[in-house]
Amino acid sequence: MTETISRGSYFRRVDANRFVPTVHAGGSWDDDEQHFSPLGGLIVHEIQRTRAREQRPALVMSRISFDILGRIAFGEFDIDVRTIRPGRTIELTEATVTIAGRSVVSARAWFLSAQDSASVAGGEPESIPAPESLSSWPMSSAWPGGYIASLDTRPVSAPQPGRTTAWVRSSVDLVATEPADALASFIAYVDTANGIAARQEPTKWMFPNLDLTIHLYRQPEGSWTGLDTAVTFGSAGQGLTSTVLHDVRGPVGVAEQILTLRPQPQS
Repeated sequence: MTETISRGSYFRRVDANRFVPTVHAGGSWDDDEQHFSPLGGLIVHEIQRTRAREQRPALVMSRISFDILGRIAFGEFDIDVRTIRPGRTIELTEATVTIAGRSVVSARAWFLSAQDSASVAGGEPESIPAPESLSSWPMSSAWPGGYIASLDTRPVSAPQPGRTTAWVRSSVDLVATEPADALASFIAYVDTANGIAARQEPTKWMFPNLDLTIHLYRQPEGSWTGLDTAVTFGSAGQGLTSTVLHDVRGPVGVAEQILTLRPQPQS
């Protein structure tokens, strides 16, 4: 059964590992699909909950890679989490999203021990202007879908084809009646990068991403996700969206998305 009434969240839990999306999770390429961005945050939420329940070592997520295996239908789905490489200082966790018996997303996350490396820290890119000083831009003017409509998007300057820097957040909760930590909330907006700096109009070209890989050298804080994004289109049907990730304190890591390019069918 599909949730059709907004409850102020992207998802609602209906069983131990089962969820339904609300209208806020609606996709941009098709009305019958979910947008991947909040689902990515939910996967992190479930990984964190599972690790806490199983009393895994107190490690921090340093990389997570999502592979989008097929169409993410707008309906009930399950998330299963397991540790595939246990350890005291390094662990690898895997999560799978299943809809109607078919795997649609596979994710793997590396967790590392926290160490004091402040004396050798360096090499970060420059911070971007704070979101409080910027005006909102209605992404729904360029993209349809419930997820896009839920966002407060604040570009540093006017969005350009292939190059945009913007802050993103939402007042919509990730999961109804469940608090999400800063990491899950941050990652819930990272996949938006492929939309803020579109090189072509989505009514003329399709450029969905097949994956999302995030590397973090610091754990994000606060309610804003900063996306300093550049999009490259190749000449043979592939593209790449590359993003430096920021929180309100400064840069925290990078994200990459591989794109499949094809023209929209014209009637």
